[in-house]
Amino acid sequence: MNEIRFSKEFSKDFSKLQNKAEKGKSEAEYLLRIVDRGIAKLASDLEAGKKIPGRLWPKEYAKEHDLRNLWKLNLDSYWRMLYTVVGNEAKIVGIVLDVLDHKKYSRKFGYKK
Repeated sequence: MNEIRFSKEFSKDFSKLQNKAEKGKSEAEYLLRIVDRGIAKLASDLEAGKKIPGRLWPKEYAKEHDLRNLWKLNLDSYWRMLYTVVGNEAKIVGIVLDVLDHKKYSRKFGYKK
């Protein structure tokens, strides 16, 4: 099993999502469920997603997280999880950076204006 951590930003977003889900908001419950499934996938295989070429990385991610790699995991047909893999030979860790809907993902990566 691989260790999975959250970026500071995603940790805050994840807490908010959990709170909304606890209050019975169905969209939040669904999103929490697919995020949990995505985390479980990454825990068993850090290469479960698609590696994103460096030329496509949004500058904000590259600067904020000092990226060496960036991956995308489709949680369903609409939601995407962005993560990076860090570590050395002794220990490799996956860090979840963000979860975006398809529209925000497309905008962030410049696919649609």
